[in-house]
Amino acid sequence: MSDKALAWLLLITLSFIWGSSFILIKRGLEVYSPLELGALRIVTAGLFLLPVAVSRIGKLSKRNWQILLLAGFVGSFGPAFLFALAQTHLDSGLAGSLNALTPLFTILIGSWFFSSTFTRRNAIGIAIGFVGTVLLIFAGSDDGISGFNFYALFVVLATIMYATNLNIIKAYLADLKPLTITSVSLLMVLPLALVILASATDFSTKIIYTKGAWEALGYISILGVVGTAIALIIFNKTVQISTPLFTSSVTYIIPLIAVIWGLLDGERLLVTHYISMALILVGVFIGNRR
Repeated sequence: MSDKALAWLLLITLSFIWGSSFILIKRGLEVYSPLELGALRIVTAGLFLLPVAVSRIGKLSKRNWQILLLAGFVGSFGPAFLFALAQTHLDSGLAGSLNALTPLFTILIGSWFFSSTFTRRNAIGIAIGFVGTVLLIFAGSDDGISGFNFYALFVVLATIMYATNLNIIKAYLADLKPLTITSVSLLMVLPLALVILASATDFSTKIIYTKGAWEALGYISILGVVGTAIALIIFNKTVQISTPLFTSSVTYIIPLIAVIWGLLDGERLLVTHYISMALILVGVFIGNRR
């Protein structure tokens, strides 16, 4: 298989994995609380990559450790809990669409705090994406609070954290391999996730007495191992054999997969939802063009 064909295969696979993450979160929340789901996601991903992290920690400087700790919180730990909390009142398809804001926030944060170039095209893309986001947030909520879905803001905050993490890695960890960054940053936040799971949740009781607990744990384990750890490996390989521009195409496919899963699961989307999602994707497309 040629590199071009392999790159397309990996891109489609990655899009399916990340686009399916939101329905897995939905399934996990049928039994576990957002706190439990977030902790379990970090624990399963961290334990899966633990051998990799242990083999590489001796090569890191003190400065690396400090930055990787920060990357662990803003790139993995925080978003894991925010997405879980958001999807208690937000359909999985809409969460996947809002996740597409990450590239726009990456540009914005890079220009504000990391001296990245900010163009007029970037500004137009961000403005369009912002309009789409506002419309999506006001497009209705399942709790009927004045049509304003407050929980969508948790996804927006998660994308800001993702964008911050990308800029941190680009600015301070360019000398480290992506697999090292991910495995060690997860190792840094793994102990806290374990503490939360053991002392601040009812996980031990639910896993024994609650019907469907093991099935839900299976969904969350797939989310952590496949959706975080294995997806990263695929992502790194795609970047290696193609270009960053090609790999960024995953941004446009993930919302489509998330919405399809949501519709198959009986989620209802309004015309306003589709218009909002289209605006977000158009904004990302314009904002990312060079």
